[in-house]
Amino acid sequence: MDRRGFLGYAVAALMARWLGSGPRALLAATPDTSQSKRRYKIGVCDWMILKRQRLGAFQLAHQIGVDGVEVDMGPLGDRPTFENQLADPAVRQQFLDEANKYGLEICSMAMSGFYAQSFAERPTVNQMIQDCIETCKGLGVNVAFLPLGVRGDLVKYPQLRGPIVERLKAAGQLAAQAGLIIGVETSLDAAGEAELLEQIGSPAVKIYFNVANAVKNKRDVCGELKTLGKERICQIHCTNEDGFLLQDDPQVDMPRIRQTLDELAWSGWLVLERSRSARNPRDVLANFGANARYVRSILQG
Repeated sequence: MDRRGFLGYAVAALMARWLGSGPRALLAATPDTSQSKRRYKIGVCDWMILKRQRLGAFQLAHQIGVDGVEVDMGPLGDRPTFENQLADPAVRQQFLDEANKYGLEICSMAMSGFYAQSFAERPTVNQMIQDCIETCKGLGVNVAFLPLGVRGDLVKYPQLRGPIVERLKAAGQLAAQAGLIIGVETSLDAAGEAELLEQIGSPAVKIYFNVANAVKNKRDVCGELKTLGKERICQIHCTNEDGFLLQDDPQVDMPRIRQTLDELAWSGWLVLERSRSARNPRDVLANFGANARYVRSILQG
């Protein structure tokens, strides 16, 4: 990036900090109408704004100031598949209508139940994947997010690699037939994720990169992005663990992340998940609104 480009990022970042919250922030919160042409789009997870599979997620996302919503498949628990109201075509149409009402997209479907459940061991995984794929098709969504979670941690439980690889191969076949992408979040570093994708061998399985995972494990975020490269990353959770808003987080260098993504010629969705301020962690609109304004100032400014 040349000096002029860097200064542009710096000015945008300062403006985002100055806007903060209040009337000026409300003026900055409305996305422009050219989002279909944007290289980088900003989304938010519906379950993290306390609107899991609820129509109200779209109005709140509009107030937050993002371009789209990552919608969850619903609770899993001990069920054979997700408790997914979007299996009903009438409900799906309601969600599509609500998204259209606020000028938003559904950027991805999330199988967040696997944060706590074992993808390697649950006997009805194929049914769960198929249900998610059918929901994606019904909503016109191209990416399904699959976190391997605490019980699929390949660093702590390397013995699970075999069954996870086999199940991801099967998931990749189902996704490829539907023209979709399964975006996997793992605990591995970027080199390990590249090796995992090579072992799976499916173009329909990619990495859903999480900034917080790199930061937590003291890895260089931009180095990890470069190691993975453009073709292996389907979407990005633009987030860190709670404590700081993104604009105040010393561990997340958004201008440098933007520069790296530019260099990779990557484009797509960066989805807000956490990064709530320790001062008011329960204020959904304040936290996610501030993060959306800041990230938008860097990525879309």
